[in-house]
Amino acid sequence: MSEKVNPEQERVGVYVCHCGSNIAKVVDVEDVATWAADLPNVEVSRDYKFMCSSLGQDLIEEDIKEKGLTKVVVASCSPHMHEKTFRVACERGGLNPFMFEMANIREHDSWTTDDEVAATSKAKALTNAAIERVVHHQPLEQLPVEINPNTLVVGGGIAGISATLELANAGHHVYMVEREPTIGGHMAQLDKTFPTLDCSACILTPKMVDVGQHPNITLLTWSEVEKVDGFLGNFTVNVRKKARYVNEEHCTGCGICIEKCPFKVSDDIFEVGLSERKVIYRPFPQAVPKYPVIDKENCVYFQRGKCKACQIFCPTEPNSIEFEQEDEILSFDVGNIILATGYDLFDVKKIPQYGYGRLANVFTSLEFERMVNASGPTEGSIVLRDMESTPKSVAIVHCVGSRDENYHKYCSKVCCMYSLKFAHLVHERIPEAEVYNCYIDMRTPGKGYEEFYNRLLEEETNFIRGKVAEVTDAARIPEEEGKLIVQVEDTLIGRQRRVPVDMVILSPAMEARADSKEISQLFKMGCDFDGFFVERHPKLDPVATMTDGIYIAGACQGPKDVPDSVAQGAAAAARVAGLINLGTVMMEPVRASINQDECSGCKICNNMCPYNAIIFHEDREVSEVITALCQGCGTCVAACPSGVITGAHFTNDQLFSQIEGILWDVRPEKVTA
Repeated sequence: MSEKVNPEQERVGVYVCHCGSNIAKVVDVEDVATWAADLPNVEVSRDYKFMCSSLGQDLIEEDIKEKGLTKVVVASCSPHMHEKTFRVACERGGLNPFMFEMANIREHDSWTTDDEVAATSKAKALTNAAIERVVHHQPLEQLPVEINPNTLVVGGGIAGISATLELANAGHHVYMVEREPTIGGHMAQLDKTFPTLDCSACILTPKMVDVGQHPNITLLTWSEVEKVDGFLGNFTVNVRKKARYVNEEHCTGCGICIEKCPFKVSDDIFEVGLSERKVIYRPFPQAVPKYPVIDKENCVYFQRGKCKACQIFCPTEPNSIEFEQEDEILSFDVGNIILATGYDLFDVKKIPQYGYGRLANVFTSLEFERMVNASGPTEGSIVLRDMESTPKSVAIVHCVGSRDENYHKYCSKVCCMYSLKFAHLVHERIPEAEVYNCYIDMRTPGKGYEEFYNRLLEEETNFIRGKVAEVTDAARIPEEEGKLIVQVEDTLIGRQRRVPVDMVILSPAMEARADSKEISQLFKMGCDFDGFFVERHPKLDPVATMTDGIYIAGACQGPKDVPDSVAQGAAAAARVAGLINLGTVMMEPVRASINQDECSGCKICNNMCPYNAIIFHEDREVSEVITALCQGCGTCVAACPSGVITGAHFTNDQLFSQIEGILWDVRPEKVTA
């Protein structure tokens, strides 16, 4: 344990940052610095334009060496931005980096008000709190942690595939876990990708095959992560590998079992209900791995003990069909985890006025994707729900569930572009068809996207700027029999329009997976209000999370198109590869410790710890914190009824002093008439 400090002997340096005009526009920075100079223990107090600049850091280093500073306070922006920057500056000056404290007078002060007097007063309070706290800081040493070179990637969509291949090609072993029978994700369901109209399967399948055949990749499909323990560099993961009832070692993927199966059910997943599949099935022809899976819930053998056609006709020896197969629990260790769990599409039935599920020829975007796909249920033909008639007019409704105060306020980013793609595909396959795109605002910000929009203008697509109010059956007008009526306000001409069409395609929002909150709890990380995983910093660190060693990629972080998902998958892989190459990393020493001489053995902390970092010694009837597992959250410190648990860098002396410091201007002696 570190030696106790004597607050009266401390020499504190205080540095107040202008942050350009971010802080100085509202806070009288010079006044704060001048005021702080007269506070107890303050040896030097300065203000500077940009403290995070190299010149600002030099000020700190020089004062530590020349004035013998023992503690440093910087009043500037969020510690998430620059705490590490100033700790390193202190270390270069010869000071233990944990003898530093940061006061946030930007996000917590200048950005919250235009009242200069109030802002300056609060800046003084925050700075005083930091000074009062820092004099109680003790030197701490970072903890060395060995990095296990194996990595877990959760999710087999394009983001997960990109991350996995980057790491595997760099020579690192990767466990990829995917809950569906095959990898590929939503991209495997698409026909073409905007704006270049590449065949989705053509560019995705080679990557899928690489994942399936790579010697550095252990592919676990039809599997789900059930438990995660540990910390950066040393995670232990339990995965449930669900029974396929097909022996993957013996199966050759010949497909005879699928051919001979006499029973069909609706394919509600891959073909979104537009066609049927066999009870033993492979989701699509290019699926990786190639082995089929038996749908236990609909299999006649599992329901009534009869049939076994798949087993009877299986040509492999020994037989590949194993009805007695059971789920397996696999456990392995990894150093880092990348989550690429993807997204769901908004349920358009939540907007009943658009008629989906009630009006036959209202389709979702994914249904249309499967319809225009050459391997889809109609082999690429655009037809109405009767699967025979060809539409002569099509309306495409943008922003279904996104940019909507009632559902999702955010823009889903991809809807405009794939709606334009749909319009092009209709023109391409039904040249005489009229196509209407009903949009709120056209958003085409990517490379080549605006050019694609102009191409649709040249193809004479009808664009109606306005939010669709409802989709109804045609009125009793003979020439409109069988039509759908799209009611929409055209804001460009300032009038309501009534557009009769044969088919309506709804472009639903991308939204977080339905179980994203449960996944975030499993991996001990954060979710925002929309359910997307929270990054460490939205601009400077969009792939890391607040939990060290866990990274995110793709649409699980927020709506993304394919190029952005690929880029973020590669970025997450690069971050992981960097840690693996280091071999050993230094972790924050902010950890809890228990005074075992005074521990009552109540076990309350054992049950409260979210990281399972506390063990109970039955022989001595005391608890102990496993330092490597502890994440310094402070839950046990707050829960301990005996007050014998201490959080390093968050001691009672430090916290109570900080509270007293921030109340400086409301103390009775500070109040004036």
